[in-house]
Amino acid sequence: MKTYLLLGSLLLALNVYGNVDDLIRQGDTYDAKFQPDEALKHYLPAEKRRPGDAALMVKIARQYVFRMDELSSSADKMASAKMALSYAEKAVKAAPATSDPHLSIAIVYGKMTPLLGNKEKIEVSRKIKEAAEKAVKLNPRDDYAWHLLGRWHQALAGMGSLTRGIARLVYGELPAASNEEAVKCFEKALSLNPRRLIHHIELGRTFAQMGRTEEARQAINKGLAMPDQEKDDPETKRRGRAALDAL
Repeated sequence: MKTYLLLGSLLLALNVYGNVDDLIRQGDTYDAKFQPDEALKHYLPAEKRRPGDAALMVKIARQYVFRMDELSSSADKMASAKMALSYAEKAVKAAPATSDPHLSIAIVYGKMTPLLGNKEKIEVSRKIKEAAEKAVKLNPRDDYAWHLLGRWHQALAGMGSLTRGIARLVYGELPAASNEEAVKCFEKALSLNPRRLIHHIELGRTFAQMGRTEEARQAINKGLAMPDQEKDDPETKRRGRAALDAL
């Protein structure tokens, strides 16, 4: 009798987790379509049943980042960013030796940056660098981690004098950053995944920042010629066109 009860309990447990896997697969379907609200309808119940799943929390954080583009007010965008950050931080606690949770932290802070004041932007910039460096160390073949590190160098190297002064107040002495390092990071990202148009366009924008006009045009135009595949690709192309217009 006890054997049958144990077998029944095991089958019940397998069924529950099977349902969770189904929820995650359904959420993945909407994630691939860039429909964050629909994806969250499946991911959030799955996370309730399977707490501590770092990969699932990273998926949830991504949806809250995606939602930001669909919200109109800065307050709503920031609220969604904070939700994303909370899940990314929980993912780091659950799997600190895994690259993706740290990368998620860097992505969330990057998305949050335009909503912040100058001093807050500098403070968040430090967190982006720390998280991206951890992600790269844990998985040197993660192209997007290299990309975010490149964006950090690009942004700090391109600071205006006012923002640079605020940066010195936050950092003391500014951390080493350069367009040359940004180029190395973007080229590394491209070597790992040349199919991401964002790598080409941000490399081109860095060349433009360095005054290397012809290389900037070539890299940006290559990215602009590629089909949109990721949610941020239209916005990335907008930045690329703006950079070309300014050359």
